[in-house]
Amino acid sequence: MSRKASGLKAWAIQRLTAIYVGLFALYLLLVLLFAAPADYADWKAWVGGPVVSVAMLLFVVSVLMHAWIGVRDVLIDYVHPIAIRAALLGVIALALVAMGLWAAQALILVRLT
Repeated sequence: MSRKASGLKAWAIQRLTAIYVGLFALYLLLVLLFAAPADYADWKAWVGGPVVSVAMLLFVVSVLMHAWIGVRDVLIDYVHPIAIRAALLGVIALALVAMGLWAAQALILVRLT
């Protein structure tokens, strides 16, 4: 894949994830304003529903992909020493993976109980 195509792919992913994050955030806002679950059991049932849990997992993945592309581009543009850039990218990648696994674990545990 050429460098131009790689940049176009990252640009497209950034835009698509931004659209999904915005739409899901609007959905959450509307639910919280007009049909918020009353107590913990209702919250758990709502989040544990198959449509909401899958949509929320896609939301988490979209936020993490969006963040990775944005941070990666900033570091590539502004951190010139390769060793420092690689170290920062590695730390950020590990942090994003850890956050994604934690969110997936939380959603799975809500579905199981």
